[in-house]
Amino acid sequence: MNNNFLKAGALVAAGGALTGCGQKQEAPRPNVVFILADDLGWGDLGCYGQRLIETPNIDALAGTGIRFTQCYSGTAVSAPSRSCLLTGTHSGHTAIRGNLPAKGRPGIPEGQQELPEGSRTIFHDFREAGYRTGAFGKWGLGYITTEGNPKAMGVDEFFGYNCQTLAHSYYPDHLWENDTKILLEDNVPEIPYGQGTYSGDLIHSKSLEFIEQAVADGKPFFMWYPTTIPHAELIVPEDEIIRKYRAKFPDETPWAGQDQGHPRFRIGGYGSCAEPHATFAAMVSRLDKYVGEIVDKLKELGVYDNTIILFASDNGPHQEGGADPDFFDSNGPWRGYKRDLYEGGVRVPMIVSWPGHVAAGTESDFMCTFWDMMPTFRTVLDHNAQVADMDGISLLPLLEGRSQDQAEHDFLYFEFAERNSQAARIGPWKLVRLGINSPADHYELYNLDEDPGEEHDVIADYPDKVEELKSVLVREHVPNHIFPLFAGE
Repeated sequence: MNNNFLKAGALVAAGGALTGCGQKQEAPRPNVVFILADDLGWGDLGCYGQRLIETPNIDALAGTGIRFTQCYSGTAVSAPSRSCLLTGTHSGHTAIRGNLPAKGRPGIPEGQQELPEGSRTIFHDFREAGYRTGAFGKWGLGYITTEGNPKAMGVDEFFGYNCQTLAHSYYPDHLWENDTKILLEDNVPEIPYGQGTYSGDLIHSKSLEFIEQAVADGKPFFMWYPTTIPHAELIVPEDEIIRKYRAKFPDETPWAGQDQGHPRFRIGGYGSCAEPHATFAAMVSRLDKYVGEIVDKLKELGVYDNTIILFASDNGPHQEGGADPDFFDSNGPWRGYKRDLYEGGVRVPMIVSWPGHVAAGTESDFMCTFWDMMPTFRTVLDHNAQVADMDGISLLPLLEGRSQDQAEHDFLYFEFAERNSQAARIGPWKLVRLGINSPADHYELYNLDEDPGEEHDVIADYPDKVEELKSVLVREHVPNHIFPLFAGE
């Protein structure tokens, strides 16, 4: 473990402070803003080594807090990764384990398989603690008529896409405000595609309104901001950002997609892009601009110093819609991309900032995951909360600078049924199982300390370590009939 965690004093989020008269006074509870990028690679940010794309606001966020180098997403694609994050469960236990659409069911015209009734989420914890809860961006965990809709999962205010498939378009014909369908009247076939309402801008404006209203009402708030940027398609409004990158990448090869008239136009297809490199870079910089505006809004309203800001990505970089992660070195030193259980598919950037509490400009190689978020927030709300029965661990001791009290993971477990794959990690050792249910079923073993790029399979050399990790693969998978990993489940 890197001991350069935090050197700040203990935080008083859920405790109290002594006044000059010796009386205990309750400190204000911290607001929490969690920004989750979509398919942003570990190497797409300047603070993680990116050299071609400018991300000054996210880099500044890292400069005010802690930058994790061994953070893992829930798994390698959107919906199950979010399910792990919001419910504190790893992908062998979480309810949603793939991007399965909820098609063919009466009354469900869009959306994905829903979180089941009774699921406990981060939003429930915050709401019960008296927080206003909001989600702005992509949901993908249950249509509004199902038990997995945002309101049922503890979200007071939602604005954005209900359906991940429709979220492939940045100029959709509708978005959702809670359970109300909001028609975007300038995003219609009669208006050239790309000249109407850019969804990212509209969703972002709603998130700022949520912060303003919560502060005006005097309530602490938890805002989850699962943006669609920089997921394909590659498109961005014409402005100074795209013009800057257009000049930087003058020799582009256009990418042909599914435009107006194609059966998948606005319903899952990715539009053509004449300048894929410039456009991808502009999208990442646009997200960076959004982050800067959120920080500025918190400062303007006087709540920045009492707000925990987290930034992460839901999985590794994609290769869709004309994206070129190799050009940008989006996965950094790691092997693999989105949908892979190699490091490049599941190791993601994560930054936590809380000025005055988290030591500025620190870096940690502590191994943490998305299913650590729920126990962490639960102990922020109540330092005495019990989380021993959860899949994750609370990172609060680390964030308080008490590394000697920080629990560590005995193992990490991942699965992705749509690729018939599993992986487990214990210390530096990682076992990957590929081709489950096929004649190609096989295992690979890597020592990440010696071989971080997973280039040298050493399975023949360490049979005892293989058996130890295989036992994790067997023990941690709980069958799920909707997302079966093995034949017969």
